[in-house]
Amino acid sequence: MNSKAIVQSALRGESVPRVPTGPLAVHFCAGVAGYSLRDYTTHAARLAESVLRYYERFRPDAVWLSADTWVSAEALGARVGAASDQQPFGGIGEPLIQSARDIDRLSAPDVATQGRYPLMLEALARVNAALGRDVFIVACFDQYPFSLAGALMGLGNVMLKAVDDPPFVTALMERCADYAAAYAGALAAAGADMLSGGDSPAGLLGPAAYGELALPAEQKLIARIKQTTDVPVSLHICGNATKLLPQMAASGADVVELDHLVSLAEACRLLGPAKAIWGNLDPVGLLAQGTPAAVATACREAVATVQAAEHPRFVLSSGCTLAMETPHANLDAMLGSVRNP
Repeated sequence: MNSKAIVQSALRGESVPRVPTGPLAVHFCAGVAGYSLRDYTTHAARLAESVLRYYERFRPDAVWLSADTWVSAEALGARVGAASDQQPFGGIGEPLIQSARDIDRLSAPDVATQGRYPLMLEALARVNAALGRDVFIVACFDQYPFSLAGALMGLGNVMLKAVDDPPFVTALMERCADYAAAYAGALAAAGADMLSGGDSPAGLLGPAAYGELALPAEQKLIARIKQTTDVPVSLHICGNATKLLPQMAASGADVVELDHLVSLAEACRLLGPAKAIWGNLDPVGLLAQGTPAAVATACREAVATVQAAEHPRFVLSSGCTLAMETPHANLDAMLGSVRNP
């Protein structure tokens, strides 16, 4: 079995010769290739080359195609930028959405022309042409509707609106879902083997508000995506999302990406065997700041925990994106821990 088949089989809960690996390597790849973050996030060929250089150096079973969390917000019309060549893009200037009239002004999605959508699709096509036969490719469709609404309004504003005017947030999320669905479908058509989206700001709502506002939007979006493609869909919420795990399992996502603050044993229990788990090593305290020996030990413990829970669907990964300063020796230790247990 090649890497792609191992990951696909693991996600389906089938027998695999070893635990597959898929660290969330995004900006880390730019460092491996020697490119600035600005080059990585604004140039399709350099983004793709960064992923390919990373793969050639470390040989994980899965690679990630992502620039930052502002691709869809930019496509919708938000101003994005960075203060220096080595900082990731973020929102700049006034929020795009401040009133209901602003929602009405949003155009329909067009992945062929808007923002960096064409750049990302070209980068994915390049990665797929080089690796797609043998390596599992995860493409990020960026943000689930609540998180994308937060990018367009400002996080503080959307949290206030979630309390004071939920219908306003719901209306904005519906337009955000149009963009997320269009982008996800285009990524799947370009060769993605899994579609990953984040909804970390939704985790700040707490279980009750999350279930009333963000979860229904996640469910509707995932259902839309699955109408046009049969590749797995994943859901990522940063931090300790333990209290949200039953609701995340109800989202319709095939894969739940776990941050390091979540207990793997508890996640196996709460999510159940039908949901695949992707995670969940500490990207900073362990992978960026620990020793290779500590990394190898943590990897063996994670695998043992999942096996003890008899959870059949698991990919060993960092709990969130790798820091650019992650020592190569630590990533070697992580990947080597399953190749040479």
